Order: sequence, then structure tokens, then C-alpha cells
Amino acid sequence: MREILSRAPAAKLQTSRSYDWHKLMGTPSGLECSRCEKACDANQIHSTCACGGPLLVKYDLADIAANWTRADGFRNAPPSMWRYAPVLPADPDEAITLQEGWTPLLRARSLGFEIGAENLWIKDEGRNPTDSFKARGLSCAVTMARKLGMRKLAIPSAGNAASALAMYAATAGLEAHIFMPRDVPQANFIECKAFGASVTLIDGLISDCARVVAERKDRERWFDISSLKEPYRIEGKKTMGYELAEQFDWQVPDAIFYPCGGGVGLIGMWKAFAELEKLGWIGGARPKMISVQAVGCQPITRAFEQGAEASEFWKDAHTAASGLRVPKALGDFLVLRAIRESQGTAVSISDEEMIDSALLLAAREGIFAAPEGGACVAAARHLLQSGFLKPQDRIVLFNTGSGLKYLEAFSTRFPRQGATEQDKLGGLITPR
Repeated sequence: MREILSRAPAAKLQTSRSYDWHKLMGTPSGLECSRCEKACDANQIHSTCACGGPLLVKYDLADIAANWTRADGFRNAPPSMWRYAPVLPADPDEAITLQEGWTPLLRARSLGFEIGAENLWIKDEGRNPTDSFKARGLSCAVTMARKLGMRKLAIPSAGNAASALAMYAATAGLEAHIFMPRDVPQANFIECKAFGASVTLIDGLISDCARVVAERKDRERWFDISSLKEPYRIEGKKTMGYELAEQFDWQVPDAIFYPCGGGVGLIGMWKAFAELEKLGWIGGARPKMISVQAVGCQPITRAFEQGAEASEFWKDAHTAASGLRVPKALGDFLVLRAIRESQGTAVSISDEEMIDSALLLAAREGIFAAPEGGACVAAARHLLQSGFLKPQDRIVLFNTGSGLKYLEAFSTRFPRQGATEQDKLGGLITPR
């Protein structure tokens, strides 16, 4: 039987006997610039710091630790990322949530045997709403946007973040203005339209979409909810680190493989581990944080190899993994810092190998992963073969989305005999 470390029974959120849960909810002590360390008020609307650095949410962790205990801290907590509400910026009663987070952590024995790993795990973020990890960040960001009085939200996206913003904005009754590359996966485009978002397709990359948002946001009174251009998406994504620690009984793995486009999930987990240590819930050990990119767009890998503190814009970015087609990440210096502090590394994988590896994961473990998840499988194989990792190391691979969102990328491997354009519309379920 497959070993699964995943979901607790669903239960209504109630006050624990050990502390007043709601007294601890949604109480950040402030915001701090990740570059210059300037402090800002968490109760006001902010984008980046005046110096251009991303703002990070701070908490009074000593006060929280005095009341929030591992033993009693999850009594009646919901099976979602909002179980960590004491270290999230909003009260769960006001959260815009569709039960995102608390995704399965699956033991991958067959795949592990195939690639030489004795203790291999898959954190399957494809189980989130809209089938990707982006649900975590956008749940938190949209919650705070509504709380702080914003009504119109705009985002440049390679696809999955757009779908998540459209879904949570619809749930919150806010406007969503989406800008995506014209060749975005069809699933993302259709999702955004179905949720009622305003969608504009741009000839170019996510960086071109970001430029359009920047040019129009003041005139249109949009709030730019891009990665790290507001403080709260990272707070949702950091819950992946809290979940891993809890699912491993408050231990951390030896290595984490994470596909890095913007890299906010990796940054968030690194922040989570620091917070957990200050809470007294884990020790000082850290996983090796391993960034995985595509050969056709590898600015972070190149910067890591060159010993640079930040990346350079990657020209002519191309990859079938649309989430990895980010030529320059705002938080690249934070990703590189986490990799180096953890004694991790950065790896890049070809499109062909990531697709092959995603299909291997599907065939061996029954998980239909996005190409980004396949890239992590391939990267793990390489680092095990090179000796960077040992076979007995506890290794976690992040699958950040469902392969169903990337059918165009996989379709060339499984052509239909005699297929026509009409077949692309749904086969037998399409009216003829």
C-alpha cells in the first residue's frame, strides 16, 4: 500500500483550549524590505519598497510561540493552508479560500528505484484548486487585497497564476485583469474567461505582460498583484514549508527540488523554515534547496554557476513548461541566497527530458505531473548519479501542477490516428 502523508479529517475551526486562536490570527507585526530592511506598516497598501526590494511580512514569533504549541495548535484546524493562520496575515474567518493547501505527500518507491533514491517523496501541488500551487499565494493575496480595500487586481502571468487570480477574485467579488502570452496553455485561457476575468493576450513573454500592467495600472486604478510586487503571495506559498515539516512529524527532508520560474515558492519555504525554528518547532537543520529551471530559460542556474548575486535577463526564453518561462525574476537574489545558505544547487533540464520524466512519474506512481514536476524528477536523477545526493537521503520533489493543464505539451507524444481539427474540440463529446 502506498505511504501517504496528507490530509487530516475536515473539521470546523474552533478555539483551542490552550490559547485564544482568534487572538493570534492575522496579526503581522509589520513589513520589512528584503534588500534595505526598511520597515513598513502592514495595515496599509504597499507594493515594493522605495528601493525596489520585495517586502516581507514579519510576525512577533516569540509571542506566538508562547501560545501556539505543536501539541494543541492544530486541534480542530482545517485541512487547508489556513491551519497555519497564526503565521498568516489574515483571520481565517475573512479568508478567501477554496480549501487550498494541505496537499498529499506521497512516497514514490517505484520511481525512487528507477532513479536510485531509497527515500523519495512527491509533494503533489496539482491537487490544489485550479490544479496548481498558485492557489496558495492568490488565496492569501486576494484575501489581503479585499481586506485593504482594493477592488481591481491585475496580473501578468505565464498561465497558472492567472487562473488562480481569476478564481479567487470571482469568489471575492473583485475585478481581475489578466495579461498572458498569446501562446499560453489553452486550459489557462479558458479558466480565466470562465471565472469572468478580463483577459488580454500579449505577443511576447511574461515580462512583456508585466510591462503592459506597469504602464496601465495607475490610469486604470489596478493593484499589481505580480509575484513579490505585493507582500502576501509569498505568505500563502510559505505554507508548503510548514506542511512538509508537519507531514514529516516536525522534521525537514535532506533535499527539496523546486521548479523555479519566479521562485516565490522556494523563497517562501525558506522563510517558513526560519519561522519554524524561531517558534521552536524544528531545529537548525535545513534541506538542500535545489532550483530547477529549463535549458531554454535558466537565468537563476546561470547566475548560480557564475557566483552572481542576481540573474541577468534571459533573452529568447523558450520552454514547454510555461511556468518556467520567466526570463528575470524579481526575487532572484532571494532564491540564490537560499540555495547557497542551504548548500543546495541549481539545475536546468531540457524540454524533452522533462516531458519524458513527467511521463515516467505518471507510469510509475500514477501522478500526471506538469512538465515542471517532470523537470524535478530529471534533476533528481542527475544529482543522484553525480553523487551530490546520496541514495538514502530523504528527497522531496515538488510537482507544482497537473499535467492536464499542459495537454498541448504532451499531445505530440500521443498523436491520434487520423485526427482532425474537430477532434481537438473534445472528440466524441463534441457535437458533430
